[in-house]
Amino acid sequence: MTNSSLPPAAHPFSTLGPDMVLDALAAVGLYGDGRLLALNSYENRVYQVGIEDGKPVVVKFYRPGRWSDAAIGEEHAFIAELHGAEIPAVPPMTIDGRTLHTFGQFRFAVFERHGGRAPELSDRNVLEWTGRFIGRIHAIGATQPFRQRPPLDMTTFGTESRDYLLQNAFLPADLVDAYRSVASQALEGVRRSYERAGQVPLIRLHGDCHGGNVLWTDAGPHFVDFDDARMGPAVQDLWMMLSGERSEMVGQLSDILAGYEDFCDFDPRQLYLVEALRTLRLMHYAAWLARRWDDPAFPAAFPWFNTQRYWQDRILELREQVALMDEPPLWPV
Repeated sequence: MTNSSLPPAAHPFSTLGPDMVLDALAAVGLYGDGRLLALNSYENRVYQVGIEDGKPVVVKFYRPGRWSDAAIGEEHAFIAELHGAEIPAVPPMTIDGRTLHTFGQFRFAVFERHGGRAPELSDRNVLEWTGRFIGRIHAIGATQPFRQRPPLDMTTFGTESRDYLLQNAFLPADLVDAYRSVASQALEGVRRSYERAGQVPLIRLHGDCHGGNVLWTDAGPHFVDFDDARMGPAVQDLWMMLSGERSEMVGQLSDILAGYEDFCDFDPRQLYLVEALRTLRLMHYAAWLARRWDDPAFPAAFPWFNTQRYWQDRILELREQVALMDEPPLWPV
């Protein structure tokens, strides 16, 4: 590949070691007892830390340069709004009157630790229960907009992703034309899908609402990681809970909506957007990996990225999505 990478030491996160994590917590009056566990996060850095004479906490260090303080503030305010409505979203702790703190070049937030397990998404009761809470999240999300966070749309997830990959020479030279062509076809398919759906209102969303961001306990779900919260169509927080063959997804969506519509109306025309949003997520994911390739954690965790085979698979994947976007929605609209 012709794109270049910075040496690992050049990336800000390379300086974020255990001592700095503990020093940052000490700066806000929380003293670690030496137990520190890195949690599964690549966009940010997240750690579970044992606290002297207290319960463990989770500390999240935001990726430098990604969000403004105001945009992070909107994330925190949204979670607090949900928590205040007794929706099980985990808010950042307020310490010295603030939820966002600074230590050196890093901004961070501290959360109470909430345990849980992955939800059993094959269980109809779990799907309906989850749907009820997503409906409650959306009912509040629709009351006012985000003003600092970008929307999830064809430009931010599709066009900008395609252009970044092409302009920064991530694709092998012999695949550039094929990728450019299929990406254009995919974006045209997304545009047609939005036309079929008509005027779809944009609301505040979780934005990355898949099973990995839902912790299940005997008391039900807890929603975590609102880092990708954006304005977007409601169905974005629903389709990511679906999996399997088309018939299976129809049943899953029916169960989710059975709970969702107890609290929030759902316009079935949004079902035209399911494959369009999946297409945008696929394009965005490839560009996300490319944008983060200077972070030493990414080549180590995703060694298959940016290989000839990787891009051949992405081209095939987009061709399949072009066909899927022209199929009827999951049920008649």
